[in-house]
Amino acid sequence: MMVTAHERFLAGKPGGKKASLRFLDLSRLDLAGRNLTDADLSASILDGCRMIRTNLERANLFGADLRKADLRGAILRRADVRGCCLRGANLTMADLTQADFREGQIAIPHPTKGLTTLTHQDRAGDADGAIFAGATLDGSRFNGASAFAADFSDCSLRGAKLNGCNLKDANLSGAILEGADVAGANLENANLSGAVLTGVDTAAARMGGANLSGSLREPTMDAWRRLEALKAVAQGNAAWCESGGKRGAPAKFDGEDLRPLGDALKGGRLTAMSARGACMVGLDLSGAQLQGANLEGADLRGACLIKADLRGARLTGANLTKADLRGASIGVLPLGPDRSTPATLNQARMRYTFAQSADLTAAILDGADLRGADFTGARTARASFRDADIQNAVGYAAE
Repeated sequence: MMVTAHERFLAGKPGGKKASLRFLDLSRLDLAGRNLTDADLSASILDGCRMIRTNLERANLFGADLRKADLRGAILRRADVRGCCLRGANLTMADLTQADFREGQIAIPHPTKGLTTLTHQDRAGDADGAIFAGATLDGSRFNGASAFAADFSDCSLRGAKLNGCNLKDANLSGAILEGADVAGANLENANLSGAVLTGVDTAAARMGGANLSGSLREPTMDAWRRLEALKAVAQGNAAWCESGGKRGAPAKFDGEDLRPLGDALKGGRLTAMSARGACMVGLDLSGAQLQGANLEGADLRGACLIKADLRGARLTGANLTKADLRGASIGVLPLGPDRSTPATLNQARMRYTFAQSADLTAAILDGADLRGADFTGARTARASFRDADIQNAVGYAAE
């Protein structure tokens, strides 16, 4: 009744009342899919709660006990989780953007005198053994928190404050840590294989035994020196499109590190370009015209491809983990009367990709890794998903 009243309050309906659920034992309740935006759950016990896709945006979870809670796909943007216990909780695919995990001070009532006599206890955020696989933790604050042996695989930690955090034995394989602060963090024996460490200074962190194989660092000086030349090649592709092939030529970026381009390709006319095996991590390609582009084996982790036109594009073996394909066209490209070619994503890695409202009509995704991808509202008519791994994919329905 209290949650329903809170939802009515949020919707501005009669009978609504903001929820105050402080200091309560809510263990093992099923709150999946409920809207608890701005709710006060401070110091409550939510041990083992089922909170799949629950909206906890800006919620006050200060000092709450969420151990072993199921928070898969939950929204915790800007939530206050200081001093919170998330030991063993499952936060796979959760959105924890700008969440605050720092140390909190807990008031402990006297066992007989109650709230009239309080003692205060400092409590660090505890996420030991928690699962954050594929979660979004951009700008979150883990200062001084403990996440021993936690699973952060394929998650996004852009700009996160991890200074003084205990990440010993944590799994950060494939994680995007661009610009994260790890000063004083304990990363001993952590798995950082394939992680994106651009702008991350590990000199002041404890790195003994950490696995850094295949991790991605800053672009080389040579890549930066080639920036203007790369821009000129992209402009040549635009001229080729605009002149119907009379001027310029399709861009050839095979094997290039294109990260120095940043957002220079946003909305660009790049039809038929080739960027096989190129490093395109984090690029802004929103609205780009990439019809018939060859992106086989390209690294597009965390790239923004919102409303990009990828009809007929070749993305076989590409890495699109945590890429944003919302509203993108990834279907069939007409080539002439009775001729067309579909987009091919065979064996593509699309773990935790955002593909809401994307058009995947007749696309070929055979053998693709789609674990945790979000296809809510996507069009998949006649698409081929043969041997694709769709474990934990959201909104997927065979047509």
